[in-house]
Amino acid sequence: MSTHRWQFFVAGGVNQVRLETADDLLHLHELDPKLWVALSCPVRGHAMDERTMALIDTDNDGRVRVAEILAAVDLVLRTIRNPAEILADPVALPLSSVRDDTPEGRAVLVSAKGILASLGRAAATEIRIADLADVPGIFARMPLNGDGIVHPGATGEEDLKRLIGEIIAAVGAEKDRSGEDGVSLTKVEQFFAACTEFAAWEARGVDEKEELYPLAAGTDAAVAALVAVASKVDDYFARCRLVAFDSRRLEGAEAGDVKLDGVELSGDCREAAALPLARVVAGAPLPLTGGVNPAWADRIEALRKATIQPVLGDVPTLQEGDWVKLKARLDGASSWRATPRGASVTNLGATRIRALLEGDHKARLLALIAADEARRPEAEEVGRVDQTVRYYAHLGRLLRNFVNFSAFYGRREKAIFQAGTAYFDQRSCDLALRVEDPGRHALMAAFAGAYLVYLDCVRRSDARQMTVCVAVTDGDSDNLMVGRNGLFYDREGRDYDAHITKIVDNPISLRQAAWNPYKKFIRMVEEMVAKRAAAADAQSTASLGTAAEATAAPVPVTPPKKPIDIGTVAAIGVAVGGISAALGALLQGFFGLGMWMPVGLLGLLLLISGPSVIIAALKLRRRNLGPILDADGWAVNTQARINIPFGQSLTALAELPAGSSRDLRDPFAQKPKRWPYVVALLVIGVAAVITALILTGRAGFLMQK
Repeated sequence: MSTHRWQFFVAGGVNQVRLETADDLLHLHELDPKLWVALSCPVRGHAMDERTMALIDTDNDGRVRVAEILAAVDLVLRTIRNPAEILADPVALPLSSVRDDTPEGRAVLVSAKGILASLGRAAATEIRIADLADVPGIFARMPLNGDGIVHPGATGEEDLKRLIGEIIAAVGAEKDRSGEDGVSLTKVEQFFAACTEFAAWEARGVDEKEELYPLAAGTDAAVAALVAVASKVDDYFARCRLVAFDSRRLEGAEAGDVKLDGVELSGDCREAAALPLARVVAGAPLPLTGGVNPAWADRIEALRKATIQPVLGDVPTLQEGDWVKLKARLDGASSWRATPRGASVTNLGATRIRALLEGDHKARLLALIAADEARRPEAEEVGRVDQTVRYYAHLGRLLRNFVNFSAFYGRREKAIFQAGTAYFDQRSCDLALRVEDPGRHALMAAFAGAYLVYLDCVRRSDARQMTVCVAVTDGDSDNLMVGRNGLFYDREGRDYDAHITKIVDNPISLRQAAWNPYKKFIRMVEEMVAKRAAAADAQSTASLGTAAEATAAPVPVTPPKKPIDIGTVAAIGVAVGGISAALGALLQGFFGLGMWMPVGLLGLLLLISGPSVIIAALKLRRRNLGPILDADGWAVNTQARINIPFGQSLTALAELPAGSSRDLRDPFAQKPKRWPYVVALLVIGVAAVITALILTGRAGFLMQK
């Protein structure tokens, strides 16, 4: 059980651990993961050095988890004297901060000094990420960089440089740490195995010279000419045998079943080459001069000179029996040449291959690779230095956005998931996250209870673009709608044109909730007036039409009007009396408050706005950052609430600068009309008279009259 005394703070309604001392980091592995704010987060897509995140992601699955965070902290503990320094976001790693009492620390210290020396800064007392920005360049300055792969620049011996180039050309290259093409032990063994196979294959040609070189120096040309036409000559004699068997097959055999109608022929066209070598006749030999298919004439001539003449003499035709003997004579030579061993190195030639096998080239190259391998520990420390410097500079920031959310709730810095600031509708919103799929993101983010706006952001100057989800946490939504435009600034201050594409509607503020009932009432009145005006306009139009028709038609006899029913009059009187009584009771109660009438007015406002405000307050208290981050690939371990005061800090409304003045005279303001005030005074006067009559008990007498 841990004896470390942890300190916690409350933010977002959640107990969050403080990370302030080296002891906090030393005992971090003892902290129950249930008390961590996050359990995993994506490697990419937020404002965190991606190289650092990739180094932490040891299993390369694209996500950083608790165990990998603890492993990164453990490396810091083993290499840095005071691990608490990482919590201050240092820019550079002082060499004096590296431990020299641990194997890891000593190795990093030695390698860091070597890197600085290779950069011409041997006297430097600190190393920065910028010094390690070109890690391949660092390895390029090391002829032997410990990866077991050597390139031509790794040696000053010209014959070894040539050999490495030949191996690359024959069996392919491998990339070493500097990015250069080189060869490893595997490639060297593969190359020399091919050379050995080729040498053995070539030695057979010497040992079996009579069989494999039957025509002496002309054997190679004879075999090549034979192979070039062998299948076509076999085809010709087969057709001749077929015709001898059944002369009715002559036409098809001669044509080769190739249709030439509409084909533009040339000597080497594909259709012509598909025809037989010569006219097919039963038992006929193959002509070697005249009567040969033009598409094959050159190859038949090469066969005659290189193969037939040395064996059969200068004959004008080739009999099928002679063709069989000719193939048998060269069968061994053609088979041997058709399957060369060590084919990948044949371009080097027999002389070069023998020289490589007989010399010490292989041994010297293997010694060079062994020397490179011997530098592996030293070279690997270059990568360890890069890892240590990046952890020193960035790990503390990750802890403040993973173990706790102090970066987000502290408001002294932006959290790593905040992509920038969005400006629209006279407000700025700081809680903006990059998203890949707005539709999919909104399905989960809707459970956050926040008013969310999705913006497509495009930077015209360099074609950068991204989609962000923005939480609007103050103000109102009266002027927010899909299609509106705004401006977005990313973390580097680059500006983007922003376009609203999707809105997830939820309460924004208590002020909006308080005015909602009145705004709804005004909208209802406006809609009612619009409907009445439309109905009146339609009725007026209809009346004009009726009048026009009545002018042209005979005047009908008007039936006598029915007398007003006494019951209807009584019903109207009862209704008016009830309304008057209710209004009187209301006014009597209101004026009866005396000096408490303002309190009564406040109570009336609370009666109207109170339910809306209470419902909105309950929803605003439940606003939760967790679903928004979960939809973006995080695994948030708790409720990260965005209450009303904190929400107001995330969204800033437009305010006049302090000390500024404002001219309230609007030259384009609508001029006031007097008749609304006259009507209002008349209404107030009538209401006062009715109220006075009700209070004196005379209203009933008037109603009876």
